[in-house]
Amino acid sequence: MSVEQPLWTALTWFRVLTLGYALIGWSLRAGDAARPWLGWAFMAALTVWTVATFRRVSSAERCTFRFLAADIGMALTGILLTMAVETPAEIKDGAATLPSIWTAGAVLGFAIKGGWRWGAAASTTVGVSNIIERGAVVQGNVHNIVLLMVAATAIGYIVEVARASERTLARALQIEAATRERERLARDIHDGVLQVLSMVQRRGAAIGGEAAELGALAGEQEIALRTLVTGGGSGADDEAYGVQGARAARGARLRLRSGRRSQRRGGPPDAPAGPERAGGPVDLRPLLAPYAGTRVSYAEPGTPVLLPRRSAQELAAAVGAALDNVEQHAGPGARAWILLEDEPDAVVVTVRDDGPGIPAGRLAAARGEGRLGVAQSILGRIRDIGGTVEIISPPGQGTEVELRAPR
Repeated sequence: MSVEQPLWTALTWFRVLTLGYALIGWSLRAGDAARPWLGWAFMAALTVWTVATFRRVSSAERCTFRFLAADIGMALTGILLTMAVETPAEIKDGAATLPSIWTAGAVLGFAIKGGWRWGAAASTTVGVSNIIERGAVVQGNVHNIVLLMVAATAIGYIVEVARASERTLARALQIEAATRERERLARDIHDGVLQVLSMVQRRGAAIGGEAAELGALAGEQEIALRTLVTGGGSGADDEAYGVQGARAARGARLRLRSGRRSQRRGGPPDAPAGPERAGGPVDLRPLLAPYAGTRVSYAEPGTPVLLPRRSAQELAAAVGAALDNVEQHAGPGARAWILLEDEPDAVVVTVRDDGPGIPAGRLAAARGEGRLGVAQSILGRIRDIGGTVEIISPPGQGTEVELRAPR
């Protein structure tokens, strides 16, 4: 809802309440008026106008400047008509004008619609008409005019600030959404294309000959693609691309699991068929079980560990990214352990290896180089589902990655 909408709602009822105040005030002094019938005629017209235009001031779209001009015209007519209705003595003694404080509603309408400049102009017009009606500049006139001008200017300024803040917030939300889209795309590319290019580069260098040249080209493309995904991205369909990227990344984990293949090449397998595929909670255990192998030990509870589908898939993908890091950085003989724990308020998955650990400052340096394994594929995924990641890596004592996803 627009931040200014409550002001329009308040103005709608303000006009009704001030109409009642004007009617009561006029009925109390009508007996002393020079032409009471003329005053009653104006009050009837003011009542019909207020009731007929009740919904016109309920929103900025309905309350046009043309309507506001007619509204303030009704107020100015009532102010100047007071000279013909009241006796000169009553006017000199400071009798209220026929529309009384109902006039403030028309002025505030200009302030809300157009900002403080329109509010100041409308209040000035009303002030001039009050001076003409009184026939002189007196202290009461000045007091009322200043109050009306301050109120209209202040409300108009508040509305302008609120509108600017609303535009800034909308822009910030757009930037945040675009950033999240870019990060999800970067994760998918890291899980697929970058992994394959990196593997081609390593294998080409090991084989030599023409394969080495092919590996060098793959390395150049890997660097170019890392620069692209860390500097910006398009709004690609993450879900469609993510499946293909995860399938390609699956091949990079085959060696760590000593040739064990999962039910489907493509990262963590889809949730089992049945009611869970309709979008309800899924059991995380079948998504993690295919990661187990001769060098990967997996321990899970004996009962289903249920999470929302997206949380379960992102958590399983983060576990796969952690195993990718073990494959690439922990050494050819490294072992890994996966522990799934079901806590009352969260699900915790711990991935531990017996490799050499992560050197101090290496994670920050990798992010600066455009390497997204930890920054996006692990930290980014868990952050997007509202979870936390803790990485413990004493030098020479392996690495432990704790992934916590809230229920």
